[in-house]
Order: sequence, then structure tokens, then C-alpha cells
Amino acid sequence: MLKSLIAALVAGVSLVGAAQAAELSIVAGSIGKDIEELRGQLDAFEKASGHTVKIVTMPASTTDQFGQYRLWLSAGNEDVDVYRTDVIWAPQLAANFVDLTDAMRDVVGQHSPAIVQSQTVDGKLVAMPLYADAPALYYRKDLLEKYGKSVPGTWAELTETAREIQDKERAAGNAQMNGFVFQGAAYEGLTCDALEWIASNGGGQIVSPEGEITVNNPKAAEALDMARGWVGTIAPAGVLGYMEEESRGVWQTGNAVFMRNWPYAYNLGNGADSAVKGKFDAAPLPAGAGGVSAACLGGWNLAVSQFSRNKDAAIELVKFLVSPESQKQRALGTSRLPSIPALYDDADIKAQQPLVAKWKSVFENATPRPSAPTKAKYNEVSQQFWTAASKTLAGQGDAATNLDALEKQLRRLKRSDW
Repeated sequence: MLKSLIAALVAGVSLVGAAQAAELSIVAGSIGKDIEELRGQLDAFEKASGHTVKIVTMPASTTDQFGQYRLWLSAGNEDVDVYRTDVIWAPQLAANFVDLTDAMRDVVGQHSPAIVQSQTVDGKLVAMPLYADAPALYYRKDLLEKYGKSVPGTWAELTETAREIQDKERAAGNAQMNGFVFQGAAYEGLTCDALEWIASNGGGQIVSPEGEITVNNPKAAEALDMARGWVGTIAPAGVLGYMEEESRGVWQTGNAVFMRNWPYAYNLGNGADSAVKGKFDAAPLPAGAGGVSAACLGGWNLAVSQFSRNKDAAIELVKFLVSPESQKQRALGTSRLPSIPALYDDADIKAQQPLVAKWKSVFENATPRPSAPTKAKYNEVSQQFWTAASKTLAGQGDAATNLDALEKQLRRLKRSDW
């Protein structure tokens, strides 16, 4: 399958020939099998174009990645040609990236208009969608069946079901079983998780699309206090240090009933080395009482550095990696969600990656982080938010107190013009 897909990439993507072969570099974070998958596609690009491409790997933490990107770009680093960027970074880094509007004019219409718009700053297309993302609730269907439980539709149901199955499994001899694992470390991932708890409970989106600070409200506080109750009960105390891969590690060894994670974990969970292969499925995240499921909008994009010495070749690379052929291979190989809506009807994807096929409506209706209204100040806003959430999870003050302090901090940021 991989060889045939690589062949399709080589044959199916029209590349604009450069005057001579270029040596390119692309920087990307490492999570799951992302780097392995990327390397395979880069090999195909090299074969098709004659260029060579080196991967500069980054740590899994998106917070650490952003900090390094900002350092490199502020220094005018010429050593990185293409950056893999988070969906929230466009307003903050736009000045350092090439405007791709003209270069992508013939292909941009294939992609989700909402995602394209999120990567457009002041009329400038600063990045092209590589893949979309929206998280899922992973659940052990064998354990739910064993104990006669249904997939929880609310956080209260999840709490009750997780506790009951966890306790019964521990009593039966599995002392390592946990009810629920998620991303509780103090980094951007916690902003995503906590935003989902709050938004699904009717607590808003931290900052409204109009730029109003809305996070300090009883529904938001209720959601964070609920999550605090999970730590040390249905979630291990160590969840306060978990990012995506730590959560997946617990889940994939068979030691969790439920997990919140991104679609990439679906394919890995069904790998030959997984203790939960064939024993799980995924559903939309639960909601608060009277609320609706809220999945944080994620996704990654490709931007060409303004400081690249090989801009034309770098643009060729971006066009190659965001093409339908590349996105299909990515969906099949790593269960990444395409940003091209037509691929959700692809027969191969439907047959081999059922989560991807049924996740189109989830990502299309996902909850965005407030990067658009807070613009260049988003990183500071997010850091203040995840800090308040982290303190609450750790029992350092209740949610109402921490959210009140958060509102004051955000108001100071807003006064400095976001």
C-alpha cells in the first residue's frame, strides 16, 4: 500500500521545476509516528523534484516549539525553509512568512474554507493546511460491554462509569487500571482540554470572538472544579504531568478505561504492539449538564520562511505535502484528519480509517481557541489560562478564585492592545 501511494504522489502532483536542485529543511514536532510518516513523503518529493529535504525535529510540546520558532524567526534564521505550524500561530508569526496566496491559487479551493481563513492574516495566506485535528473520547468497548455500560454522553456519566469500572478492575487484580487519562500538564495542551470542559458546560470560550473576556463565570468554574475531582480518583495523580504521548502510553498499555486524545492515537492504538488493539473505539467528547460536546479545533499547517534562500523550492514542497494524494496517505497511515473535505468520502479511508471517515462534522464544528481576537497576545492569554487551570487541578485554590485572578491578568493584557 505504501509503495502504491508513494507512486501516486510522484505521478499525481504537478511540480514546478526549479532551475537547479535545492537543499531544503523543514521543522516539525515529533509525536506518534509523525516524523516517520513525513520522512516517507519527503522521500517521494525528493524523487519527484530532485530537491533534498532535511527534517529538523522539535520536542512534542507545542509550547516549546512556538518558543523556538519565535527565536529563530526573530533572528532571521536562513537555515529553516518550511515550518510546520499550529493552527493558532498564524496571527503571531505572519510577518515572518511568505504570502502564499498566488502560489496556492490553483489548489487552495480544495481545502476547508474555515481552516484557510484561520491561516489568512490581513489578506495574506501565511500557511497551507497540512491536516485538520479535533479530539475524541477513546473508550474500552470490551470493558463497557463487560460491565453493561454505555458510552458516556456527559462528563458526569464519564466520571461515574470510569470510577465503577476502575474500582472493579482493581479489585479483580489490575492495580494499574485508571478510569480516565487526559492532558493535564501546564502547556498548550491543557488549554485545549480545559477549553473543552468549559465550553461543553456552557462556560464560553475564554475570550469571545468579539474580544470580550468571558472566562470568569460560574459554568466555567464548575467545569474546572469537576476536572479537579478527577485527579487522584479516576485519573492518576501523575496526570498533572501528562501531555499527549504520556496519556497514550497509559492507554495503549491497557491501563485506562477512557482517554481524551487526538485522532493520531487511533491508528497507533490498533498497532501490533498495542495491548488495546481491537478493544476500543472513539466517540465525540462528553458535555456538561445541558451543554453540548465541544472539541478544540486543532490542526497543523505549512509556512514558508521569509528568510528562506530557496523560496520557490520550498513552495513546491508545501504544495506537494498538502496535496490530496499526500493527505490521503497521511490519513491512511497515521489517522490524521484531511483538511480537504472530499477525502472524507474516499472509499479507502472509509474502509481502513473509520474514525477519520466519521470525524468530518466534528472538526467542522470544533471550538476554536481565541487566537483570532487576541492576535499577537494569544500565547500570553493561553499561558495565563492554562496556569489557572493547572493550579485548579493541583488544588492550589478553587476554580472561582483562580478564574477571578485570570480575568484580572487578561484585562491587563487587553489594555496593552491585543
